[in-house]
Amino acid sequence: MLTWTCAGSGRSGLYTHYYHHRDNCNYCTPELEEEKQQKMEEKQQELQALDAKQRPWSEWSRSNESCIQHTGHDIEQVQELYSMCEQSLINYCSHRNKEHTDSTITPYLSPMNLLAVTLWYLKYYHSERYIATELNLGRSTVNYLLSEVINILHSCVYRELISFPADIAKRRTPHGPEQNHKLIVDSTVIAIPEPYDSEQRKAYYHAKSPTNYAIKGSVHDITVLRDSGLLEHVEDSVQIIDDKGYIGEEYVVTPRKKPHGRELTDEDKNFNRDINSARAAIENINQRLKTYAILGSIYRGAIDDFHKITKIVQVVSALCNMNLNKHPIRK
Repeated sequence: MLTWTCAGSGRSGLYTHYYHHRDNCNYCTPELEEEKQQKMEEKQQELQALDAKQRPWSEWSRSNESCIQHTGHDIEQVQELYSMCEQSLINYCSHRNKEHTDSTITPYLSPMNLLAVTLWYLKYYHSERYIATELNLGRSTVNYLLSEVINILHSCVYRELISFPADIAKRRTPHGPEQNHKLIVDSTVIAIPEPYDSEQRKAYYHAKSPTNYAIKGSVHDITVLRDSGLLEHVEDSVQIIDDKGYIGEEYVVTPRKKPHGRELTDEDKNFNRDINSARAAIENINQRLKTYAILGSIYRGAIDDFHKITKIVQVVSALCNMNLNKHPIRK
């Protein structure tokens, strides 16, 4: 009977258990680091080689027009997104089970194709069945990879492209410290199908939704702002601008309401005009968010999984921020 003894840890055992020990032992593992690194590099090259020949990226990357049409971003932007989450995508591909009994099923997508397909999904919100048919994948495979890549985008891209500086009041420009920062706030709805349950219909009713039902239902704008925790990160030097739905919140600047039985003064009208002019920026952002069909159409996911919905909104917001660099809001 063959046995082994580890000189470093002093452990010993049957030969059949040696490989399990070797892979987990701090003393034995360094001997395998070079071998593991070599295998990892070979795997990475194998996966990246698929990018040039595997659909859909092999087709969408032929021109900026095609890439923008399918993903909402040009080739340079998609490559920048890929660079942010490359290792996570490669790790996902490396750990997937590639054993398929049906030879007609594509074993796996390359890391770049995983990203491209997910961007396509967010942009057009095609059903998993449609995507599975287009890419010759199993429907459950598509559902799983979309969920995983959205998680990767959230962990790698969202934090890179969206942040609220803690020292916003102290930030400097070539002209000196910034003064009178403006934080413009607005809300929008994510429409959902009419729930079957009568209690859910009451809970999720929203008159402004195209289906009359929306995520979280009819929640007052000011409640959403308070629950968001955003106000906790805003210093006194930052001016918060909202619409009339936020009247009543301290430190928030809103349009002045018309007095009962009287007209607004010229001063009030000019004030409201300035407020509405500033708020045009957030209206533009809401429109851009809605160009992603997963937010602009009727949401088909679980309406009570608010954590997942929040993650999707945050990822789409990050993607919109990336587009703002090339297509800024007109002033």
